[in-house]
Amino acid sequence: MTPADVCAALAAAAGADPGEVALRCVGPGRYASPVALRKGIPARVVAERLKDAPGIAEIGVDRGFVTVRVARPEALLTSIVEEGPRYGAAPPVGGGAPWPEWPRTFDNPGFCVRYAYARAAAVRRQAKDLGVDPGEPVGLDAEEELALIGVLAELPARARQGSRPLKRYLERLAGAYHDVHERCPALPKGEEKPGAVHAARVTLAEAARIALGNGLNVIGETPRERI
Repeated sequence: MTPADVCAALAAAAGADPGEVALRCVGPGRYASPVALRKGIPARVVAERLKDAPGIAEIGVDRGFVTVRVARPEALLTSIVEEGPRYGAAPPVGGGAPWPEWPRTFDNPGFCVRYAYARAAAVRRQAKDLGVDPGEPVGLDAEEELALIGVLAELPARARQGSRPLKRYLERLAGAYHDVHERCPALPKGEEKPGAVHAARVTLAEAARIALGNGLNVIGETPRERI
């Protein structure tokens, strides 16, 4: 279930247009919405209407917000890959100084984001060379992987917040991807045979590449596969 699916379910439960539903990702597969407050409906009523919605594992109420936990947060990755350049697409935003090109170290937020994109793009190339096809995103239960899935879900909302907050978001997304890249390798090493976990991680890397690239486009920077 994707953020768009959650918005649609909340809209139906609250009698709202999906465009009226504000949604905030509060963790991997977890969302909170003030739709009940905005429509003047008790949050518990909206939650009750959602209880049989497919794809939702848990519904709650917190200070007037309706909270939702989806059954399969990793399904977001398949949606991102299918949407490609449409995921988190938004009109270009201006304002703020561009990230500097140098130094090319992790002290430079711009390098951190650009390098994350380049790393994810390299996974795609190398996976193809090794014959590791993207696979069903199952078994992605490492702390780093779940954290990355949670950050990926934020892009559609963040892309419309302006240059400065979007850049801060991209820095967090890049950091989450670097953690996954270094601790949860997508490609087999040495004599290791490729398995389902590698295929799932290749899909995760591709989703990260798409999100990072789309975010860079929104701030007016062309993503580079090699830096």
